[in-house]
Amino acid sequence: MTTTNIPVVGAANTSRRAPVRALLLLLPAYALLLGVFAYPVFESMWRSVSDPQPGLDNYVWAFENSQNIGILLRTFGNAALATVICLLLAYPYAFLMTVVGPRARAWLVVIALIPFWTSLMIRTFAWIVLLQDSGVVNSFLELLNLGPVKLLRSNTGVLIGLSQVLMPFMVLPLYAVMSGIDGRLVTAARSLGARPSVAFFRVFLPLSLPGIAAGALMVFIQALGFYVTPALLGSPSDSMLAQAIYAQVSSLLQWGRGGALGVILLVSTFVLLGLVGLVARGAKKRGLAVEVFS
Repeated sequence: MTTTNIPVVGAANTSRRAPVRALLLLLPAYALLLGVFAYPVFESMWRSVSDPQPGLDNYVWAFENSQNIGILLRTFGNAALATVICLLLAYPYAFLMTVVGPRARAWLVVIALIPFWTSLMIRTFAWIVLLQDSGVVNSFLELLNLGPVKLLRSNTGVLIGLSQVLMPFMVLPLYAVMSGIDGRLVTAARSLGARPSVAFFRVFLPLSLPGIAAGALMVFIQALGFYVTPALLGSPSDSMLAQAIYAQVSSLLQWGRGGALGVILLVSTFVLLGLVGLVARGAKKRGLAVEVFS
């Protein structure tokens, strides 16, 4: 007795309609992205080459003005320094979260998440109170015969504020990666004669590199576009690119120049993402090559 396979027409139609239904469900999200993100970006790009007259005059002004070059270098420098500070402080904190008990770990997670539950303006004004010339920080430094130090209205104050605000974006990716590392690997390295420091730097640290890369990328990119913290904690001479864009658009009504600075920031961010992607792809290929030939 032979049987024949009869195609189920209804099931095939349902499987074909599933992507269409999913697309229809995503249409409101796509419309929102186009309306609040894509349209303003394209509008700024268009104004950068059309206001006040068609051409690349705004970009020529952006790169020929030494003040703009200084602001651009300061922006990337502050973002890099804030990333390094966050990494140096967040790495041991995230490592501690992986070795303590569940109750202590819960408290450490809550402490790391507290900045998300507090308004950015409140945190920045709190730093103004702490960093002023007669504030708590300078009073403590005077007790140690190290002060007073000019912290408010300086680049140092901007770095302190950026590091505190962006710290959770470094802690959480690090903890997510570190919590997945098998601690027995470090124990095995030590049992084979490696010193604790050697076992850490040769075994644990390389395995935590994805968390370092993810956290550093998140902190760096967000620091590039920060406005509130540098504006309140820094001085006009320490302004960053977001403040320069705001000044051109709001105070001087130079929409074209502001758009050119914004496009430069956007392109720089995309170039950075591309470089990180190339480095990650190269590291992955090298890892596969080592795995094949080992």
